[in-house]
Amino acid sequence: MPECQLYLVSPLDVGGAFPERLARALDAGPVSAFQLRVKGLDEHAAAALAEPLQRICGQRDVAFIVNDSISLAKRIGADGVHLGQSDGTVAEARERLGREAQIGVTCHASRHLAMEAGEAGADYVAFGAFFPTTTKQVEHFAEPEILTWWQGLFELPCVAIGGITPANAPVLVEAGADFLAVSGAIWNGDEAAAVAAFMAAMDGK
Repeated sequence: MPECQLYLVSPLDVGGAFPERLARALDAGPVSAFQLRVKGLDEHAAAALAEPLQRICGQRDVAFIVNDSISLAKRIGADGVHLGQSDGTVAEARERLGREAQIGVTCHASRHLAMEAGEAGADYVAFGAFFPTTTKQVEHFAEPEILTWWQGLFELPCVAIGGITPANAPVLVEAGADFLAVSGAIWNGDEAAAVAAFMAAMDGK
């Protein structure tokens, strides 16, 4: 089984100096994917903000995933899309983005939603939040054993998200997370040091 990998989720503000911060984070250790998560912008503005970030990810062979919007993912030729439960279906995303696209689905703490996503052809399922987080309003908390349950039954990778820090990451790695999706723990301080801290925590299991 491959080691757990890091999946970075953007802060809501990705303008200004953020492209340089993203480059620093990606250069600090192996990161498998980056998710662009912006809210309340029209697609034209979001595409303009995405352009330098997508280039930075492309240069480092990091998958560039768009949160929520199938149409934005298609417009900019992203590597994939991450769908919440109200952001369209896997089938629609597959039809519009093609066979190669990485399609992830938020499943909260629901085994049923995860199995449905898998059957629909998702490339990964995301469980969480596992811990309190300030990044977004949490309505669903998941327990680490849902990762263990999933790993025991399915080949599809699972992503853990929500309040993950280097201190609590080992519990999720041990439970069976294939990816740790992290945002605040990276961007609320020195991003390069945070990536390095996650690498140490994930290797130390």
